[in-house]
Amino acid sequence: MGAAETADQGLPRPAGYRRSAGYRRSAGTPRGEARRRELLDRVVDDLAVNGLVDFSLRRAARAAGTTHKVLLYHFDGADDLLQQAIWRLRERRIANSLALADVAQPQTMAARVRAVWVALVGEESRVLDQAIGLMMYDSDRYVGLGRGASQQYMPALLSICPPHWPEQRKLEVSELILAALRGFLIDRLTSGNSEGVEAGFEALARALDREEAASSLLGRQFANHVVHFWV
Repeated sequence: MGAAETADQGLPRPAGYRRSAGYRRSAGTPRGEARRRELLDRVVDDLAVNGLVDFSLRRAARAAGTTHKVLLYHFDGADDLLQQAIWRLRERRIANSLALADVAQPQTMAARVRAVWVALVGEESRVLDQAIGLMMYDSDRYVGLGRGASQQYMPALLSICPPHWPEQRKLEVSELILAALRGFLIDRLTSGNSEGVEAGFEALARALDREEAASSLLGRQFANHVVHFWV
């Protein structure tokens, strides 16, 4: 999803990711890559439960059941490990969002986005909110935590658009949804104004209903025009 893929087993990388000399020591073999993925998954599980506060290489090593030297063999330090873990947490969030969107009823755009919202404020929310805070606090050091996030989310949003929409329309509406939901998440975190967030979300849902209705109307008008032309 907008990221480079590794040559071994297709593990996604954040956009702009560069391999370091430290990482190359463990790359190139299926066994080494499998071990790296296992360690990363354990660190991600720890972050999901305990958040980013006091995150360090030694804490990550304890969570992964190994030593910090082993982690340094597979990752280019704590910041590299954290960047990859945040990327993986977003992947979990996206998978949960799509699973809920697939069973939303009715299968309207607004209903799908409501389902996505439930996943956005789910288990991964606290950690990803903290990552946003770190980026704002020290953007030079932690810019990698957010690099490529939009590209990571966009394929999922595009996929819940009505399939008959033109690609440009899907892109425009997906960008609108992404910006709105991101704003709601930040407002929810910083202001605590849950009623305001709910009101804004309802306005977004109504806008999506109108967008979908307008698209259906245009489709019917076009079909009628074609029928009359041939008759």
